[in-house]
Amino acid sequence: MSCISGQRLSTFAAMSTTCRVCAVGRRVRWLTFADSCGHVLAMSVIHVKDMEEFNKLLIRDTLIVTHFMAEWAEQCLQINDVFTELSTNKDYANVIFAKVIAEDIPELSKKMNVTSVPTCILFSKAKQLSRIEGADVPQLTAQVKQLAFKLGSNTGITSSASDNNIDVRLKALINRSPVMVFMKGSPDAPRCGFSRTLISILNEANIKFDTFDILSDEEVRQSLKVLSNWPTYPQVYAKGQLVGGLDIIKELKESGELEESLNA
Repeated sequence: MSCISGQRLSTFAAMSTTCRVCAVGRRVRWLTFADSCGHVLAMSVIHVKDMEEFNKLLIRDTLIVTHFMAEWAEQCLQINDVFTELSTNKDYANVIFAKVIAEDIPELSKKMNVTSVPTCILFSKAKQLSRIEGADVPQLTAQVKQLAFKLGSNTGITSSASDNNIDVRLKALINRSPVMVFMKGSPDAPRCGFSRTLISILNEANIKFDTFDILSDEEVRQSLKVLSNWPTYPQVYAKGQLVGGLDIIKELKESGELEESLNA
């Protein structure tokens, strides 16, 4: 858990939420919790290290999203990235995201019937609400959104005319080219390692594509994650349909299906 006592780091507007350390409702600042209980909580993923900590977390009256993982499993690293993205989304400020290294707490893994990683289990008030096995990013994000809204753990999931306008814009961008890449930076100057690797793979395969820099437009960056149910970047679309992120593109390359999948 990221707790840095005695610092005030945020200059953003105040919001109501619950301190994840003392479980007391507070008026705090976004993006960093800094309040009268003396805790500063970066919007981050909690690392559960023992049964006692997990049991205390489990009974909380909010949505708890847990990731049973292994540090050596590449798919778990993908889910970690998804958890990081979701935990920094202000719509989920009252949702608790936690990771458990399955092999470090074998009694907990056995109790939760975790036999493979990644396994994500969603709880509220000690009741299991959903379970996702494997790196099913769309299913995970959809379940978080649905259950957060149902339980009232979301702080800003709304629907309005402006939502319809951005949806129209996103669909136009997605269909701007037969292969469309939403990335950080540009093909000549990628601004993250994942985007750089993805562009390299597409270039090596001689695939023609267009790109959009999601760092240049925050509305597109946040809204596309909701539309696609895929909370990380880069994202690749073929003929208006989401193909996936870097891990999916790597898998398609290794199986020899990349060109066929993007040109279908």
